[in-house]
Amino acid sequence: MKKIAILGSTGSIGTQTLEVVRNHGDLEVTALAAGSNIRRLEEQIREFHPGLVAVWSEEKAKELRLLAADLNVRVVSGMEGLIEVCTCPEAEIVVTAIVGMIGIRPTIAAIEAGKDIALANKETLVTAGHLIMPMAEKYGVQILPVDSEHSAIFQCLNGEQQREIHKILLTASGGPFRGKKRGDLEHVQVEDALRHPNWAMGQKITIDSSTLVNKGLEMMEAKWLFQVDPEHIQIVVQPKSIIHSMVEFVDGAVIAQLGTPDMKLPIQYALYYPHRRDLPGERLDFWKLSEITFEKPDMETFAGLRLAFAAAKAGGSMPTVYNAANELAVSRFLSRKIPYLAIPEIIEWCMAEHKAIPNPSVEEILETERQTHEMIESRW
Repeated sequence: MKKIAILGSTGSIGTQTLEVVRNHGDLEVTALAAGSNIRRLEEQIREFHPGLVAVWSEEKAKELRLLAADLNVRVVSGMEGLIEVCTCPEAEIVVTAIVGMIGIRPTIAAIEAGKDIALANKETLVTAGHLIMPMAEKYGVQILPVDSEHSAIFQCLNGEQQREIHKILLTASGGPFRGKKRGDLEHVQVEDALRHPNWAMGQKITIDSSTLVNKGLEMMEAKWLFQVDPEHIQIVVQPKSIIHSMVEFVDGAVIAQLGTPDMKLPIQYALYYPHRRDLPGERLDFWKLSEITFEKPDMETFAGLRLAFAAAKAGGSMPTVYNAANELAVSRFLSRKIPYLAIPEIIEWCMAEHKAIPNPSVEEILETERQTHEMIESRW
């Protein structure tokens, strides 16, 4: 019986992780953490019986304690609560499905406690990969990617030598605005950007997919996960999301991982690695598929992707600025406070105003995030 803890249990990745648990009898949920969806969290507690649950605000924690008063569960709150969930003695692996840089400290705490990490919180590696990867090696902890693209690369590298990688081919669907030009995007509304053609995801990541910022974040995450320079990572638009990513080796061979666009596959693979288990659901039918097409990404229209490569090249604290600026800009777009095209404009302006700090500490990373948000609030 493998015991797991989940950060972000009420979000898209968290709920799909619990579907995987539901499908198998040999996974046990020991701890859960969520933001503000108390009703869903209560349902999860009643079904999966974790002994520990964390909620971000103490007010919501008090509400949950009343709702779950008849259950044998301890409810904690705040950053201390998230860290307690990540370090609970029973858990062997922590699924970090929480959104944002709030995931950095709990992930570090989990690694220091010797927990394997099923990583769905890309911001942790984007902003602190230079700290996280050496720490994982020091404590003998596995970082198992949950993003479909990184899981695909991870699977392609099974049995291969990492030093023999020539290039990572990171695939992108192109999002809902694939083929559009900048002029076509001037009047994009929230509802338009949330209509992803292939994947069902949370709002923030869906907006990021529409701007291709998500692919930029994934590129920076891949840099750390697979120890590959950004110059050796190529973005390939594959509109049907059938090829989840590929690896080209020094001899010219290319290995790809294919599958239906279902996040439960990479989640389950991370939880059971190195083994595979049966997964209910649709399978690829190559007779129906008939063809797979590829395109080059448009980095002028989708400036967020171009800026990601610039942030990765600058290094240090610049990826934190990129991520923090995007995070607040997307929040403002979702609240209808800024137009769609202001998202990459805000990122570019913040990057231009920032002098990168080489090898920033956790404190410097979080301070850079705070300063970036302050800059945006003062102008936008």
